[in-house]
Amino acid sequence: MRRCRVSFEQAGLPLILRLTPFSQPDDLDDRLAAMHWHRFDPADVMVLPSLDGFGEPGSSERLTPLSAADYAALIGALRRSSVEEITGHARRLEEASVRHQAFKLERDGVLLACGQVAIDPGPAGTSVGGMAGLFDIFTPEDQRGRGHGHRLCAALLAQARVEGATTAYLQVGAENDAAQRLYARLGFLQGYRYHYRSDDPRAWA
Repeated sequence: MRRCRVSFEQAGLPLILRLTPFSQPDDLDDRLAAMHWHRFDPADVMVLPSLDGFGEPGSSERLTPLSAADYAALIGALRRSSVEEITGHARRLEEASVRHQAFKLERDGVLLACGQVAIDPGPAGTSVGGMAGLFDIFTPEDQRGRGHGHRLCAALLAQARVEGATTAYLQVGAENDAAQRLYARLGFLQGYRYHYRSDDPRAWA
């Protein structure tokens, strides 16, 4: 813990720990709670056991691929991110070890939803299929409640299946009821829940 804290302090960042059911030692979360470390941002990792049934959707909407820089700028503008946050997001996407592809869903030039799919191919020389991850799924506020997020995710999963993925995963806030319902309708099941702890108020402010 001390070495971690030193590294974070040198970077000017608060020390944040992510606690999962697999964290060691088994009682780490209880220890941190006893030390009054604040618990925040619970989220679920959800899994989709099979991509069977996801075909190319027929609709009047247009799915357009975006570069890492263009997507970071788009999602950053929607979330009112700073220039530094947008630049950092684009750099992380460009340097990711697993290939990400971002898309936006439009109709008549109007943005309906946007998101990314990352495809991790299965082990070479085996029959194990790849795994697709959905990231940064976002629907503009004035377009919510119309099924655009569902259609976008279905299209991304269909694309992933074409590229050899057989299963999928995502992460979603435990308190994001609308997104939880959306992913359940797509067939996603809860894998496990995690949360964060920190003793530095900057972490959850």
